[in-house]
Amino acid sequence: MDQNYSESLLVHFRRVEALRAEALDCKLIDLSSRQLCDLELLLNRGLYPLNGYLCREDYDSVVENMRLADGTVWPMPICLDVPEKIAAGLTVGNRVALNDEEGFLLALLTVEEIWQPDKKKEALSVYGTDDPALHPGVRQLYDRVGDWYISGRLEGVSLPIHYDFQHLRLSPSETVRSFTMNGWRKVLGFHTDEYLHCAHREMVIAAAREAGAAIFLQPVADLSHPGNLDYYTQIRCYQAFTQKFPPNMIKLGLTPFASRKAGPKEALWQAIIRKNFGCSHFMVAADHADPQAASDGEGRFYRRGAAQEMVAAYVKETGIAMVPQREMGYHTELKKYVVLEQVEEAEVATISSRELRRRLVSGEDVPTWFSYPEVVDQLQCSFPPRSKQGFTIFMTGFSGSGKSTIAKVLLVKFMEMCDRPVTLLDGDIVRRNLSSELTFSQEHRNLNITRIGFVASEITKNGGIALCAPIAPYEESRQANRELISRYGGYIEVHVATPLEVCEQRDRKGLYAKARAGKVKGVTGITDPYIPPSNPELTIDTTTMTPMEAVQEILLYLEEQGYVV
Repeated sequence: MDQNYSESLLVHFRRVEALRAEALDCKLIDLSSRQLCDLELLLNRGLYPLNGYLCREDYDSVVENMRLADGTVWPMPICLDVPEKIAAGLTVGNRVALNDEEGFLLALLTVEEIWQPDKKKEALSVYGTDDPALHPGVRQLYDRVGDWYISGRLEGVSLPIHYDFQHLRLSPSETVRSFTMNGWRKVLGFHTDEYLHCAHREMVIAAAREAGAAIFLQPVADLSHPGNLDYYTQIRCYQAFTQKFPPNMIKLGLTPFASRKAGPKEALWQAIIRKNFGCSHFMVAADHADPQAASDGEGRFYRRGAAQEMVAAYVKETGIAMVPQREMGYHTELKKYVVLEQVEEAEVATISSRELRRRLVSGEDVPTWFSYPEVVDQLQCSFPPRSKQGFTIFMTGFSGSGKSTIAKVLLVKFMEMCDRPVTLLDGDIVRRNLSSELTFSQEHRNLNITRIGFVASEITKNGGIALCAPIAPYEESRQANRELISRYGGYIEVHVATPLEVCEQRDRKGLYAKARAGKVKGVTGITDPYIPPSNPELTIDTTTMTPMEAVQEILLYLEEQGYVV
């Protein structure tokens, strides 16, 4: 991979039309959002020296010893993953059109190798564990990454199209040119995906002073859904944040980056990327890219300081210096920000991410020593008080447990309140109108539930109330819905835990009787299992409780949590 650094993987404009014509007869692969991030960094040379997806020899070498086959330091496998069905239809030498999620052509790939990786070995190498329960990166590798990898040479037709914040989406050649025009010989790269406040400004300036460098703030541009309000709020907060620095000291740019949360190895990977964008220094946190770093807890997956040590260990080879990120807090007596490790904890005031969000959603003031008013104003867009947020009530339980009746009563009560639009997504209604082609296999049951979750997420995101009442027998699809919907508002899971024998006595649809007689299959509790929720917000048993009493319990919970006033 000795391709010239300045040589883009995008073809000359005179070749573009020829490639587009060729692509009409090629096999097609529509890339996921994660794959689009990798492809954009390949095409714009953010992943130099790679000129395509890793071949088998490079991949094995990276997994074994963090180096490409030629000895170049490279800590992260960058491969095009596909499901077995697609891999089976490809042969070496095929030309494959790589499209975005809307089918727009981005690049042509000449297939050089197709192989099935050892995911367990890759997980142990990249993440330090092969247990998906311990690390979300491992879970994604096992569940969402295709089982086959393709390597090959890329010819780029176009970078992925972005309509948002286009002036901030700078390629490596553009950032290097900008730094040169500003006279910046030393530039400190700062990678972040978190909101930034007063302490971060003091921390960044202190690090820049230590390095004698200007600052390149390059947050993650993760627009996984075009309607994600939080994303736009976050970028506007970064814009407000950079206005708090002296002129000609800081530049803001966005990077398409699919984080693996791989701790030390990801920190080294990010450092190499910042070098490609023209930075001479890179700021590394003690818990950099740790999957538990945003939890506000004390526990971390990787050893504290390991990321800093790894980036520092490869400085001579990568050519980018490591600057430690020193956390700062507000000293209550000195009335200024100080490095936390230099003072007693009791002398310092700070606000955790969880506490900040609590203050925002409860309408409490955020002190000016913690964050800038301009940033707080933007945050209110994404974190309105709970009484103005949308939310989903997701009820799960056996057929006949009382879910649908409770949902209908809730619908009436919310309609009486008339403060937010309400939508009922009952299991039978959804089956008839949204999932009529699905069977009752486990795969199709999960697909039905995730369809309900998608609709509920759109309702929640737009400030409405979604009432869901399917059986939802499997934890995996319920957890997927919780993860999706919680991004946009409240998610309240209600386990309607009425015992099976009570549900059978009711048996208004005759399902249980037919299942016992062997006339129908796929009946949850008889021929199919039901996995109870692991951690529902509420558990209700309608054996001795009326629907109105059940609704009252739910409304009391909503009032306690601030969703209704």
